[in-house]
Amino acid sequence: MTTTTFAAVSAVKQRSADTFDADLSAAWTIGGKPNGGYLLATIARAAGLVAGQPDVLAASAHYLRPPAPGPAEVVIEAVRTGRTVSQLRGRLQQDGVPQVEALLTFGILGDGEPYWQDGLPDPQFDTPKGARVSSSPAEFPVAIMDEIDLRLDRPVLDGPTGRGELRGWLALPSEEPFDPISLLFAIDALPPATADLANAGWVPTLELTSYVRARPEPGPVRVLHRAHLVGDGRVDESCHVWDRTGALVAQGTQLAGIRLG
Repeated sequence: MTTTTFAAVSAVKQRSADTFDADLSAAWTIGGKPNGGYLLATIARAAGLVAGQPDVLAASAHYLRPPAPGPAEVVIEAVRTGRTVSQLRGRLQQDGVPQVEALLTFGILGDGEPYWQDGLPDPQFDTPKGARVSSSPAEFPVAIMDEIDLRLDRPVLDGPTGRGELRGWLALPSEEPFDPISLLFAIDALPPATADLANAGWVPTLELTSYVRARPEPGPVRVLHRAHLVGDGRVDESCHVWDRTGALVAQGTQLAGIRLG
C-alpha cells in the first residue's frame, strides 16, 4: 500500500480569494480517469477554506467530462453565508473547461446520538477475511486499488449473486483516519454494485450526492453499496458508511451510466 495520504493527494493551494490549484493524482484513477468521490473531496477541500464553517454536511456533484490526471483548477463561489450553515458552488476545470460542477453545504457536525432513525440497512456484517481488491485486470487498470485497502465480503470475480450489492471494509493509505472530507470519497470507493448483477465494465458516475452524518472513529469504515434500478443505459445506486462502532457516518446516492453485455 502507498504511503501517500488522502489529505495530500486531495490537497489544494489557494491562488486567489476564490481560485485554487490542484494536482489530480494518476494513482487515484479507474481506467486512467480520476475517481468521482476523489474529485468531489478535492473540491470540498477548496470550499472548506472559504466556507466559514468547519464541516462539510452535504455535497452534490455533476460530472460533465472526466478530467485527466495532472494540474487542475478549482473555483469556489459563496452562494450563502450563514451563522450555522453556509452554501457554496464549486467547479473543477482544466484549461478553462469545466469538468465537475458541485454544490456544497458546510456547518458543524454534532456529537450526540441520533434522535430518531428508521429504514436504515443493517450495518452488522463481519470483517471480510478475503484479500484486498487488486488493481487488475490489466486491460482496465483500477490504479486506485493499489492506494486503498478494500476487502469485500465476497470476491467480485466469483461472479454475480443477483443481489445487486457489495459489502466491505475500507481503509485509507497509511492508516489515515477518515474525516468529513474523505467520507465524500468513501461514498464512491467501492466497485459498481452492478458487478453483482452482470459484467458491465466502466460505470461512469453522472451525478453523486453525499451526506456526512457524523465524525467517524479512527479505523476502517464499513460500506454497503446497492444498485436499485438498471435500465435505459443508467443505474441508480445507494451507499451507506458506518465507522467501526456501528455509527452511520455518511450516506449517498448516485446516477451512473452502464453498458450491459
